[in-house]
Amino acid sequence: MPVIELHAAQRDDLDTIENLMQFYLYDFSEWLPLKLAGHGFFSIQPQVDYWRKSATRPFLITVDGELAGFVTVDDQTHLDGAQLNLGYLFVTRRFRGQGVAKFVVSALLSGHPGQWQIFHIDANQPARRFWAGLIPILTGHQYSLHQRPVDGHPCTFYRFETPPQAV
Repeated sequence: MPVIELHAAQRDDLDTIENLMQFYLYDFSEWLPLKLAGHGFFSIQPQVDYWRKSATRPFLITVDGELAGFVTVDDQTHLDGAQLNLGYLFVTRRFRGQGVAKFVVSALLSGHPGQWQIFHIDANQPARRFWAGLIPILTGHQYSLHQRPVDGHPCTFYRFETPPQAV
């Protein structure tokens, strides 16, 4: 079994996450009209304000000590009552289909109790299948489903609560 770890990102790690965002955007260009700039990178502005927000918690994902992706938790919610949002989840292609994302999401939810929302754009069929299979398991089928657009793109939202962990 591979050793999957979630490491709270430090200030020095933010450049690494910004670099990984290029791969995240590359994947998303399959479903959104994202364009490469003339220099061969996706034009994104560094998200300094996002990283500086106290509610934004970025994590690096490693598998057997090797960098495998990143994930963020933030408070940029779209549903009433939701407090926590899974902002970004990116696992490199090499580690997909091995339970890495499932482990990461499970660890985040158990470590951050509260009112959650998780959403995906509907055009992203792999995300649709992933979340539709995982959310019922992790929530014991205690969630609500919502449809609404984000930035003009139809999205599916899962809304649920994770309880505090018993000591």
